[in-house]
Amino acid sequence: MTEEFHRIRRLPPYVFAEVNKAKAAARVRGEDIIDLGMGNPDTPTPPHIVQKLVETVADPRSHRYSVSRGIPGLRRALAGYYARRFDVKLDPETEVIATLGSKEGLANLSAAITSPGDTILVPNPSYPIHQFGFIIAGASVRSIPATPDEEMLRALDRAVRHSVPKPTALIVNFPSNPTAYVADLDFYGELVALARRHDIWIMSDLAYAEIYFGDRVPPSILQVPGARDIAVEFTSLSKTYSMAGWRMGFAAGNPRLITALTRIKSYLDYGAFTPIQVAAVAALSGPQDCVAEIRTMYRERRDVLIRGLHAAGWDVPSPEGSMFAWAPLPPAFREMGSVDFSKLLLKEAGVAVAPGLGFGEYGEGFVRIGLVENTQRLRQATRAIRQFMIRHGVTPPPARPETGPRADAAADAVADADA
Repeated sequence: MTEEFHRIRRLPPYVFAEVNKAKAAARVRGEDIIDLGMGNPDTPTPPHIVQKLVETVADPRSHRYSVSRGIPGLRRALAGYYARRFDVKLDPETEVIATLGSKEGLANLSAAITSPGDTILVPNPSYPIHQFGFIIAGASVRSIPATPDEEMLRALDRAVRHSVPKPTALIVNFPSNPTAYVADLDFYGELVALARRHDIWIMSDLAYAEIYFGDRVPPSILQVPGARDIAVEFTSLSKTYSMAGWRMGFAAGNPRLITALTRIKSYLDYGAFTPIQVAAVAALSGPQDCVAEIRTMYRERRDVLIRGLHAAGWDVPSPEGSMFAWAPLPPAFREMGSVDFSKLLLKEAGVAVAPGLGFGEYGEGFVRIGLVENTQRLRQATRAIRQFMIRHGVTPPPARPETGPRADAAADAVADADA
């Protein structure tokens, strides 16, 4: 009985384990590690949400088993959010279900709709549960490009024509973790049309819907006419309201998929603790100033991080959404790969990032940097990275001879780096 269990054999070694082990060892030695590797919000949950939790916990009636698919008020609150934000009308009874975070919902729906040997289409790189939820359920995964453009659509068309068996489901995630790509409604329209032609389910992960930084406000795939014939969408309170540890998410959309998820969850859990569900109602239905404040905070962090990295000689694109920067390895370090680079950056600069390889083979050559520390710590991180780059022969660029706000920003970045 030494052979590994079948489903465990299908899971590769955890790519992040080496970096996590090195990070833990450094902390044991008393080193100050700036951890930008995990998408774990560092700010407190807004007070009115916490207060509602406290009030509900004080009621002994809330200590009993809850409802697996979510209390009625919570499902109505989620439907209300979709109506306000996306102008999408949902039936709380048949088109909405609460989940223990979007990750649990994705994994359980994967198990509910998958037969051994099914072919599933998943962007590469992508958040690990997008592919491994299906792999655990016995499916085979075919990778497609992660960019929301014609390249992905052409790849989908090829996959439909050349995959045996024909694909049964497709995962999309915009704003994306880890790449921070943002899709528009026209792209979703083409995606839905293709999926309807070929009878393919779409599972859309919209966990970062409210974390965006420009004029492109992330849409819902359910805004596309006919999308509910083939699509279900997962969202979460984790990032929108800094409630990651509360484990509160939702699925919404196609009634058949919602019914499948409801049925399988009824065998597995009794739902989130009732006070958490009541507090989630307060989050969705209460004052939304906190959402705008959280979005502004991440925008400020993004700007500090990207300016500081550029001043250090590391050219990283500025993300339009999500709470991550998807950073190509600096040219001087490309040959070592993302895992070894992450370990070296941790060792010499005291900054932890997530190796891109952990998000799929096409994530190699990148690292994911989380906006999960305050601006002071991010400046500290970019100063350490600048010194790290200099030690390895990378000369930081000179400040640009500009005037106005861009010049001020460049000067600030250089001052931060030299402080």
